[in-house]
Amino acid sequence: MNGAPDARLFTGPQSGRITTAGLRRATHWDDVTARLGLGHLRRHDLRHTALTWMADAGVPLHVLQQIAGHRSITTTQRYLHPSIRHLTTAGQTLTDYLNGNCQPIPGIPQHW
Repeated sequence: MNGAPDARLFTGPQSGRITTAGLRRATHWDDVTARLGLGHLRRHDLRHTALTWMADAGVPLHVLQQIAGHRSITTTQRYLHPSIRHLTTAGQTLTDYLNGNCQPIPGIPQHW
């Protein structure tokens, strides 16, 4: 990297843009995914996974948008796939609320 804010983290063989075909060849993607029995897996799926894991870890949506390079936060939201654990927790939180068993969130004043 040359220190420029828009410099590429990784470059292709001639210091230019990395192409999809070049990346596929360099990583032996087709061979690796076939050997793992994951021939259906696309490299782009890893982008969804990474953004979802960062969101699950608490990275704010506007930061994820910047990391992904999306113009619209709506696009970033489409990349996020909540886990079964998070969906279950959300459902249990609603159940607790409806049953009057509300637990305060540490550090956040609650007004039930």
